[in-house]
Amino acid sequence: MSGDGARRRRKSTRDGTSEMFPDGPVPGRGPEPDPRVGLGSGPGHPSPAPGRMLRVDGVVLHLLREGSGPVCVLSGGLGMSWFDWDAVAARLAPHRTVVRFDRPGLGLSAPAQEPPTATGEAARIAHVLDTLGLPGPCTVVGHSLAAFHAEAFARLYPDRAAGIVLADGSVEEDPRPLLPRTVRTAWAGGLASVLSAAGVPRALGPAARRLTTRVLTVRDHPRDPYEAEAYRTSRVLRACALENATYAYQAAEVAALRPDRPLQGVPVTVLAAYDGSETPRELRWLERQRALATQLGGTFAIAAPAGHLVMADAPDAVATAVLSLTPDLEDPQRGR
Repeated sequence: MSGDGARRRRKSTRDGTSEMFPDGPVPGRGPEPDPRVGLGSGPGHPSPAPGRMLRVDGVVLHLLREGSGPVCVLSGGLGMSWFDWDAVAARLAPHRTVVRFDRPGLGLSAPAQEPPTATGEAARIAHVLDTLGLPGPCTVVGHSLAAFHAEAFARLYPDRAAGIVLADGSVEEDPRPLLPRTVRTAWAGGLASVLSAAGVPRALGPAARRLTTRVLTVRDHPRDPYEAEAYRTSRVLRACALENATYAYQAAEVAALRPDRPLQGVPVTVLAAYDGSETPRELRWLERQRALATQLGGTFAIAAPAGHLVMADAPDAVATAVLSLTPDLEDPQRGR
């Protein structure tokens, strides 16, 4: 598959066949919005946080609610923050009520009370929506690790799931954690404490974040005004360490849900990021994403050119995946 070929659009079906979502303005959506308006005055001088600080399940979380229409939740991968979704949120807000939140310890949210689980994060999505007064069905977009959370939400709360989009989501065909979960989380928490005591987050956190962004994208992206503030803290380092330590266990949780908790017809789109290369690694990744779509009875689509941070490289493709998944969904909040 060539880079030019990856930019062509194809019809999609629910049987795992593919659709190309080239990154460009969403057809019929008007001019591209500026996703950074009002979010800060420049690097190192952020304005007050754009969201609200609300207590959910005993933890104060940073939440944003924007736009109007059917509800869509955007959830980022390991260690990601609310601002990673700025471009996607700006494109969806004219058509959807967009909800973003920082998981415990990430972004501007308070530290976690316990290590994360896939079922716990699915419940958190439901409770965030309850806190915001949005009890109706919603579309959940889960990126990377959060694809586990989105799928778990659809399986545990099928009446509340209008659809899920797995944006370059994590795939584990046969997850088998080797150590007890408590051992891994204790080790990760201890390492985070040692590094924090040595001043590593403040000294290297923002630089590590920028390096990660460069490696996982195919385009240059401006530094967010809140980036340094968020990633220089021991709170975020610990949250990242715990999410990484529990990755395999969260994958195993979702695998265990699949036999007994069917999706019950919840629409699924698996959106794979493709950088345009034809390396064995990239092509194998597309094969695994396609297989996941087939397993879930969903549509397979490709966002190109894009790196793993597909919401940054291809925000139009992500927005198109959401809008095409539930084009006729009525807003349950309207008319009340």
